[in-house]
Amino acid sequence: MVKTRECTLPYKRIVAKFGTSLLTAGTTRLNLEKMSDLVSQLARLHGQGADVVAVTSGAIAAGGEKLGMTKRVRDIPYKQVLAAVGQGRLMNVYERLFDQHGITVAQALLTRADLCDRLGYLNARNTLLTLLEMGVIPIVNENDVVAVEEIEGARFGDNDNLSAMVANLIDADLLLIMTDIEGLYTADPNRNPEAKLIPLVEKIDSRIEGLVSGTTSGLGTGGMVTKIEAAKMATACGVNVVIANGRQPDVLLRLAAGEATGTRFLPAPVRLDSRERWMLSGLRTHGTLTVDTGAALALKRQKRSLLAAGIKEVEGNFRRGDIVNIQDPQGLRLGCGITNYDADELREIKGIHSAEIGARLGHDYGAEVVHRNNLVVI
Repeated sequence: MVKTRECTLPYKRIVAKFGTSLLTAGTTRLNLEKMSDLVSQLARLHGQGADVVAVTSGAIAAGGEKLGMTKRVRDIPYKQVLAAVGQGRLMNVYERLFDQHGITVAQALLTRADLCDRLGYLNARNTLLTLLEMGVIPIVNENDVVAVEEIEGARFGDNDNLSAMVANLIDADLLLIMTDIEGLYTADPNRNPEAKLIPLVEKIDSRIEGLVSGTTSGLGTGGMVTKIEAAKMATACGVNVVIANGRQPDVLLRLAAGEATGTRFLPAPVRLDSRERWMLSGLRTHGTLTVDTGAALALKRQKRSLLAAGIKEVEGNFRRGDIVNIQDPQGLRLGCGITNYDADELREIKGIHSAEIGARLGHDYGAEVVHRNNLVVI
């Protein structure tokens, strides 16, 4: 029987993401002392009644250690081999460390394809939530053996975006992205001694996105770009996010207690439901609609549907019923929605009044390109 645990923290459900550079302490092999410290902190949070999920990297590093690889491997097939060798070793380390605290863990390997399908998304959500109800701590990792897009860094990038996806899956209150730097700076602190830490970001806009670069350090596949992408996704869905230095003493405990360290990103004021979070995740996005300033204001402030008259540009090849991104004239993402017209049809009717659609296309699926009920605005 599952026992109800009372949470004594300001955050009930916490996702903690650990990057390779943190788990290896900057070396080419897993650092058991550092991992033990992180596990001990998660165990204490668990003991205080919090639901805890760990999103971990490190399988490739663990595989490289076992096979005696001392240099970073860039070839995708070799990385998949290292991941296949290392994933079991990585999980074994976590299991042994959590056993010392009397906590059961479960391995959850996910790929982008697993979550693209709405049913797959819900199945993953139900599994993780059930594990939490049973007092089990899920250890989540990208399935590197089959997920080429993650290894190439094209999408999930060192599990940063995966951690945001998991936070959205389980309705987390707090996402902690632990790395080897203090947080987001005004410039690259390794190159600019005048760079200053930004303690609080109220909204991730073009200015914040312009501060980061895609450079990769150490053994990981992600840089600050992917961390900002993850923070943007999670905060849009109502999750508090912190990027901080995981090498600080008791940093997880301090952040979970509300202490201000690292860079904190405030969540959107309105929390989205499960369907809206899945749509906003970008897993099934097939194109982009650029709208004019008037349409952007109507979507954000007046909560209107998107009409053909407000569309300026159509990108991608998508079909009626697909999810498309919606952005303003400056390229800033406004949200996403389910389109009532395919890409070729929208190229024909963009900019015209709704009453003219039937005459232009020879058929009419309604005045709304994206109906308000199928629209998520961030």
